[in-house]
Amino acid sequence: MIQRFERFSLAIFEISRCWHKLAAEELAPYGLKGAHAIYLTAMYRCGEGVTGPQLCELCGRDKSDVSRAVAILQEKGFVTKEVVNQSLYRGLFKLTERGKDAAQQIGERASLAVELAGGDLTEKTREAFYEALCSIAARLHEISKEGLPQK
Repeated sequence: MIQRFERFSLAIFEISRCWHKLAAEELAPYGLKGAHAIYLTAMYRCGEGVTGPQLCELCGRDKSDVSRAVAILQEKGFVTKEVVNQSLYRGLFKLTERGKDAAQQIGERASLAVELAGGDLTEKTREAFYEALCSIAARLHEISKEGLPQK
């Protein structure tokens, strides 16, 4: 049991460490940090704009993290906030042309990284991997809300 936990944990941590390193390298020319990649790509998928709460949900981040990241993206000219119902409170965040260009480039580079990383996997293995990974993520999410059962 411990061996399975260690394999799982070490693999997840190594993937995360490498992913953050690659994201940081790709975003450095834009003056951004690797953590901004998830926000840019999420907003790119939501071309018509996205609210702060929607961005929290899409990125799996809390409100304060989203607020800090979006403030930096706005300051650097990647994102604007549009008024909705004469209020900025529930306004829509939208990518500027600069933001769209950066998000598209980041998305292409991320796709290349994933393709190269899984290059030795068959399509069947890849599909099974993602199915298992999503299942584990969903169950861990539930367990983290409910807590581990007592022995």
